[in-house]
Amino acid sequence: MKRIWFAAAAMAALSLSAFGAQARDGHQHACLDAACDTQALFDAIDTPATGGGQPVSLESPRYGAWGFDVSGMDRAVKPGDDFYKYANGTWDTKTEIPSDRVRYGAFDKLIELSEARTRAIIEEAAKAGAGDPQTAKIGAAYNAFMNEALAEKLDAKPIAAELDGVRKVKTKDEFTALMGRNPTTGYAAILGLYIMADQKNPTRYAVYAGTSGLSLPDRDYYLDAKFAEKKTAYEAYVAQMLTMIGWEKPVENAKAIVAFETQLAEASWTRAQRRDRDKTYNPVDWKGLQDLTPGFDWNRYLVGTELPKLDRVVVTTNTAFPKFAKIYADTPLETLKAWQAFKVADGAAPMLSKRFVDASFAFRNKTLSGQPEQKPRWKRAVAAVNDELGEAVGQVYVARYFPPESKAKMVDLVGNIRAVLKTRLDNLDWMSPETKAQAQDKLAKFTVKIGYPDKWRDYSKLEIKADDLYGNAIRSGAFEWRHDVERLNGPVDKTEWGMTPQTVNAYYNSVNNEIVFPAAILQAPFFHPDADPAVNYGGIGGVIGHEISHGFDDQGRKSDGLGVLRDWWTAEDAAKFKAQADKLGAQYSAFEPLPGSHVNGQLTMGENIGDMGGLAFALAAYHASLGGKPAPVIDGFTGDQRVYLGWAQVWRQKTRDDALRQQVVSDPHSPAYYRVNGTIRNQDGWYSAFDVKPGDKLYVAPEDRVRIW
Repeated sequence: MKRIWFAAAAMAALSLSAFGAQARDGHQHACLDAACDTQALFDAIDTPATGGGQPVSLESPRYGAWGFDVSGMDRAVKPGDDFYKYANGTWDTKTEIPSDRVRYGAFDKLIELSEARTRAIIEEAAKAGAGDPQTAKIGAAYNAFMNEALAEKLDAKPIAAELDGVRKVKTKDEFTALMGRNPTTGYAAILGLYIMADQKNPTRYAVYAGTSGLSLPDRDYYLDAKFAEKKTAYEAYVAQMLTMIGWEKPVENAKAIVAFETQLAEASWTRAQRRDRDKTYNPVDWKGLQDLTPGFDWNRYLVGTELPKLDRVVVTTNTAFPKFAKIYADTPLETLKAWQAFKVADGAAPMLSKRFVDASFAFRNKTLSGQPEQKPRWKRAVAAVNDELGEAVGQVYVARYFPPESKAKMVDLVGNIRAVLKTRLDNLDWMSPETKAQAQDKLAKFTVKIGYPDKWRDYSKLEIKADDLYGNAIRSGAFEWRHDVERLNGPVDKTEWGMTPQTVNAYYNSVNNEIVFPAAILQAPFFHPDADPAVNYGGIGGVIGHEISHGFDDQGRKSDGLGVLRDWWTAEDAAKFKAQADKLGAQYSAFEPLPGSHVNGQLTMGENIGDMGGLAFALAAYHASLGGKPAPVIDGFTGDQRVYLGWAQVWRQKTRDDALRQQVVSDPHSPAYYRVNGTIRNQDGWYSAFDVKPGDKLYVAPEDRVRIW
């Protein structure tokens, strides 16, 4: 996600897309936490000094005497009735979400630490001035953001040229050409092109085409009655932004813009549909792309993208393309121009003067997500620098905070979890030998990336100015786009990372068949060298297992060991897998975190399978690590109990209601509460570990438990 970072960060859309929340379909990446997007990862709680709150130590945290926070438990709750509250209930009762956050939990404590560490790195660079070119760029990017006086003086001037470009448009074809410039400007597009590895030929890059254009977190915000108030507030926000930039007829145009986006929402695929990697892989030649969108001039559009002539494009949500073309053809040009002007202003607002910043925050953060207060400016500045120069900052982060022994320990842990899955695959009673052989081949070919890239990004061609905040964001997006365009006809760079080392997360990438663990996650509560091994296995072991499981979830299983999207399953085995996956989906769809808001079992399927497999692998790996010796009992807890408690501790989290409603409709991760209770109730070992019996609220009969891996 290297497009203009602030639009996505302000929306908290958690999208990896360069063209909004819809473009990159097909589940190529699957990450551990809901905050998949690099910038959202730095949407953390208060850290040192100028932002208020208590200073944050730069040392890794510790949890209790043996790696688990016993004081956070609520032992009055029966484990079989609510395991999340049993493990975290007292912590949950005592914890308040900071006023500039929409959530707070174990992940956020580490995000807070990473933010504090990167802030120190960035501020040192800002004070250093000239010198090393990379350090100078880090400092310039930070200083540009922190210069609030200049932002006030400039007000809306940074976007004046782009708004003028919109005003000069006289025809639909000219507007199409303007949209084509979206990868290198602040302009938006309803149909976007982007570049990533070809899922059926993952050694080469391909150009993909996807639908976009929505400004709310999900199509449901336009179509579902329970979001009607948010939609009404959105229309008022559009009118406000148009008024602030001096656009004519702001109220009338706002109404027309919302109506236009509502039509796009109706034509858009659901997020669950967009997860299907088979249905979102539709290669066409250039004529085929034009045939899908009658009246939409792709040749004009292509000129703006700076792409060479294209012979082949992979279309994702193909059945939506004709509908989008018709909506585009039927929409008056003046409405489209007003929409584009709004998109420019909305995307740029956090980079402009206080009146724009405040308006954006009031709607995007407060109204949509329930966040009471704006983050201090330095936090937003750190997020911007990490987005624009993430690996430059990460290089310093690794040197300071990621010792070689940490990487070595992680290599061993990954090896232990892989060995568990290898054995489990051999012993599966539902899978045929033919499919097992393919699964074992895939597991053997997994690439593991730990800590940091072997090759760092070269930012020498990226121009960063200490007095051009908005320009820095635009040039950063253009830099990333041109980086992709220049290598389009070359081999896929398998060394590239999709997250920075200072990111507290992990992911599986299907086209590379790789699991990736940034340096910042290898800390408590996930892992601590002095913690009880059982807690470490429940924490980082579960994370490792989760990412490995993604290679065999409902979408990851569609790629082979080389990352090629192909069907390597026998029909009978695929049917057995689907039966269990559907059962799991039904379980999760029954969960109702807020009245009227149910978890979407199909949208969250991959992550739920990842959690289920990850925790099972972690327990088995812990057993193997004992070498036949009995597990010690600590504070009255058995080894198995401590593994499950370690898992529950990782997912302790509180979320504001509006943010939770947004997560339920837009995020492929289940809410943290269900990543505990929804996962353990399918684990046979949990029942024996905590003596869970029929009649307990979380009890699921053995025949109804989901068992895949």
